[in-house]
Amino acid sequence: MAENPLIHDQSAGIERLLEIMRRLRDPDTGCPWDIEQDFNTIAPYTIEEAYEVADAIERQAWGELEGELGDLLLQTVYFTQMGTEAGHFSFQSVVQHVSDKMVARHPHVFGDENRDKSAEQQTRDWEQIKAAERAGKEQKGALEGVAGNLPALLRAYKLQKRAARVGFDWPDAGHVIAKIAEESQELIDARDNLSADEIEEEMGDLLFVVANLARHLNVDPEAALRRTNAKFIRRFEAVEARLSARGKRPEDSDLAEMDALWDEVKADEKAAREAKA
Repeated sequence: MAENPLIHDQSAGIERLLEIMRRLRDPDTGCPWDIEQDFNTIAPYTIEEAYEVADAIERQAWGELEGELGDLLLQTVYFTQMGTEAGHFSFQSVVQHVSDKMVARHPHVFGDENRDKSAEQQTRDWEQIKAAERAGKEQKGALEGVAGNLPALLRAYKLQKRAARVGFDWPDAGHVIAKIAEESQELIDARDNLSADEIEEEMGDLLFVVANLARHLNVDPEAALRRTNAKFIRRFEAVEARLSARGKRPEDSDLAEMDALWDEVKADEKAAREAKA
């Protein structure tokens, strides 16, 4: 089979990548692994690549981000090649669909609506347009369409946001905080008196309300938790470094010593922030 010169043309852009994927999936001359894949087997890689993009952004690793974005783009190319093979859609139809959607959802940019709006008003308009789109799809309920395989914390946030649109919501954050106190007490009671299954249920209830508080405070709970995870890693690694300077590992230490070092790390971080201010 003659090789398409497009595959080796570094200036060919997206057309080169599309041809590479078509070639990889060729049933006669392609890669056996790529030929065997389907939508279900590739989906987990897509989720992983999206998280790696988010991680690179979180770390401001701009050199890595370029590669991670390419890996994520490859997932779209993979799916559209399989869609083309099955007669469902093509890369071009996917591009057309999202382009049409962006134009329709930005009438203040691509239409005759007034562009002089606050970001908050534009967000409200965006939600109204999406609501109209959902109505056109004849969705049966307010919660329909919230993806089931989202991370649980993010899905809780989106479910509550969707319910709030139809009025099922506490009037302010104070009510949510009171509910957190209630759920916390129920978890304590469950710990002492209930089964492991019931304890898990109460823990879920508490996390669900915490996600709702994040929504009331206009905080993305997934981003907030990622930030705290990164902070925990940074501080614990600093504790490990200080223990190493003493000739110790964490398992050679105890909670009192590590807690004291943790407080030192926090104090040093605070002093560094204040010095920059």
